[in-house]
Amino acid sequence: MEFIDTGIKRTESAKLFEAAKQYFPGGVNSPVRAFKSVSGPPLFIKKGNGSRITDEDDNTYLDFCCSWGPLILGHNHASIREYVLKTVENGLSFGTPNRLGNELGKLILENNSYIEKIRFVSSGTEAVMSAIRLARGVTGKSKIIKFEGCYHGHVDSLLVKAGSGLATFGVSTSAGIPESFAKETLVLPLNDPNLLEETLQNYAKDIACIIIEPVPANNGLLIQDRSFLELLRKKCDEYGVLLIFDEVISGFRVGFEGAAGYYNIQPDIITYGKIIGGGMPVGAYAANSKIMSNIAPEGPVYQAGTLSANPVAMAAGYAALQETLKPGFYESLENKTSSFTKNIEDFCLQKGYDLTIPHIGSIFWLAFTKERITSADQINPASMEQFKLLHHELLQRGVYLGPSGYEVGFVSAAHQDSDLEEAAAKIKEALVVVFDGKK
Repeated sequence: MEFIDTGIKRTESAKLFEAAKQYFPGGVNSPVRAFKSVSGPPLFIKKGNGSRITDEDDNTYLDFCCSWGPLILGHNHASIREYVLKTVENGLSFGTPNRLGNELGKLILENNSYIEKIRFVSSGTEAVMSAIRLARGVTGKSKIIKFEGCYHGHVDSLLVKAGSGLATFGVSTSAGIPESFAKETLVLPLNDPNLLEETLQNYAKDIACIIIEPVPANNGLLIQDRSFLELLRKKCDEYGVLLIFDEVISGFRVGFEGAAGYYNIQPDIITYGKIIGGGMPVGAYAANSKIMSNIAPEGPVYQAGTLSANPVAMAAGYAALQETLKPGFYESLENKTSSFTKNIEDFCLQKGYDLTIPHIGSIFWLAFTKERITSADQINPASMEQFKLLHHELLQRGVYLGPSGYEVGFVSAAHQDSDLEEAAAKIKEALVVVFDGKK
């Protein structure tokens, strides 16, 4: 497969990447940024504004990665920037309670009927780690159930894949994780009610919780039937197991109340991240008052963080979430995303291309198939080569997607109709190259 740079040069990015290799493992501080799954050196971005980003070679791109999801308002939003700058004038962090933490906590709880208390942390991974510990502390049990195709951050007991059988204890997917940690996790396929029932019958006395991305969006966009999520709630109640919704991506993205509100399902614990920090590092976990009363200093489950609820992150999150509460905000985003994806899908249908674009709210994914994908094992690994070429061709045309075919894309409030029409036209041009080999 030949990749020819026709529209952009990555000279400065390439130089910076070579320098970065001297400082960081693989030249990056998060693996997917290394562009291993796509072509050329990674882009070094120096600024973003609205729907667009600009790299160190002064190439500008329509951005659908949006910092992997936090930027629901787009880049450099005026209200976030102004509130952050105002806050920074008073200091960056104090390691004490602050008024802004109260303000953001109040804003979230008053507008989310699925939670009563919240604890801020500094990342989505930290939120999930804390939620798992809380579930174990509340139930007195140690094992957990997760689902193949759902990613919950780099938590030791969750960085696992299925074992050799359908319902077996997890096997570590990373060096540095003792197998004894992985053995505390049962990994099930998504949307398999019979296996779920069998597993709960056999292990419920040892299982603290079931954790799921209600909108699985880390290994493709594996949109589940509401009935499966409702079944999880029913079975957790039946067997005395807590249900955790990992809403680091879907929280405040498919609606202010996240997937819990979208599907009208009450989890026991919910984890959040990304959007609630307005672009700053943040995470949170939340539940009803009774469950949260188990957290120190009120209860015996210990969790702490030096930069938790630091005023800068709280200010950014507060400014961002105020915007999302404006009437019609989520309806507008969903309508724009639906029109955008339909434009491309109609073209693919007309051309006979095997490509569909699953979407929910303002999340979308390019799937090189006409089948509905609801589990990770349905994704054809060979399709990643098609995505690799598509990604390259889109860079030449000034469109940026996350550098992996397994990653989802996001539409932000900053994407105007004209932006989406431009992007759709360029995606269609690139798809002609991918499927027909025509430049």
